[in-house]
Amino acid sequence: MELIFWVSLLAVVYPYTLYPAALVVWNHLLGRTPPQPNPAYRPSVTVILPVHNEAGRIEAKIANLLALDYPMEHLQLLVVGDGCTDATLALAERIGGNRVTVLSLPRRAGKAAALNAGLEHTTGDIIVFTDAGILLERAALAALVGHFSNPEVGCVSGEDYVEGGGTESLYGRLELLLRREEARLHSIAGASGCFYGMRRILCQPFRPGMAPDFLSVLDTVRSGHRALCEPLARGAMTATQSQQAEFSRKARTFLRGLTALFGNAALLNPLRYPAFAFVLWSHKLMRWLGPVALTACLLAAFVLQDEPLYAVLLYGQLAFYALAVAGLVAPGPAGRFTLARLSAFFLLVNAAAALALVLWIAGVRQELWEPTRRPG
Repeated sequence: MELIFWVSLLAVVYPYTLYPAALVVWNHLLGRTPPQPNPAYRPSVTVILPVHNEAGRIEAKIANLLALDYPMEHLQLLVVGDGCTDATLALAERIGGNRVTVLSLPRRAGKAAALNAGLEHTTGDIIVFTDAGILLERAALAALVGHFSNPEVGCVSGEDYVEGGGTESLYGRLELLLRREEARLHSIAGASGCFYGMRRILCQPFRPGMAPDFLSVLDTVRSGHRALCEPLARGAMTATQSQQAEFSRKARTFLRGLTALFGNAALLNPLRYPAFAFVLWSHKLMRWLGPVALTACLLAAFVLQDEPLYAVLLYGQLAFYALAVAGLVAPGPAGRFTLARLSAFFLLVNAAAALALVLWIAGVRQELWEPTRRPG
């Protein structure tokens, strides 16, 4: 039982502390430098924007895309309506005019279907996928596609920043730092779903129930190319306004990620993909299995509590969970304390991962959902 406790504790700590440290040390020892894009490279680009009932945000998004610092003669903008029942597409046509092509799916079929419909109408050599919830900096697109001057690169992720501070913003910044180190090693574990690009020749039809951004990275690495990130390809989003919305978003993301990963399980083989398998195991799979390790750690300490050391470790865990619950139940008063905010977010993330694991094991696959409504 002692072995179970320490192995479980290591499994909890590893993906959040030891793995990032190992990446930094490994990259330093190997002398790996960040990949450098060609800032003057201007390939033909198609931007695909899938939407479902985004009337409240579509005008700002279209205006944002039209204001990007990129030659319009090399840029195709596609808006794909996934069974929209509001004025989203009419507004997109009015704001975009002849510079935007609007496609409409008569019935809602999910994001994969919308993206696949967009792929059928692309003309650009590079396909850029974006969402209505992110507003890009003017130089973001040019910075993103600069990496495609390197024939080894097949997919490039932008970096999204959550405005308004808070724990979601802190978590996002930590993820971006980790992604940069993974890009130095070989490839990132997953792209930013709201802004990333891929070579058109590498784009495969998206499969229902699988996270498109994660699937694009998996397809890229399987093809023998690298998936990178670009810190200057920036966009901003506002934070979600409720813990329930954040929980639902993460549970959905984890479920779709698990479906994509185990649908491409060969990439976990370290003999075939040594660097990328290390990234997948460490960044994705071990985090998604975190609830199992947390439960085992708590139960093992409970069984061993007659020994003073494990009694302390048991009550330490219980105190941590109590603080996390306080942060979730009373985010106002408890939110004044950084430890309460962080522990609450950690518990929320792992509760979402636990739900996703249960749903995945039960055979549930999710393609349709309401997009996360972030305030403008």
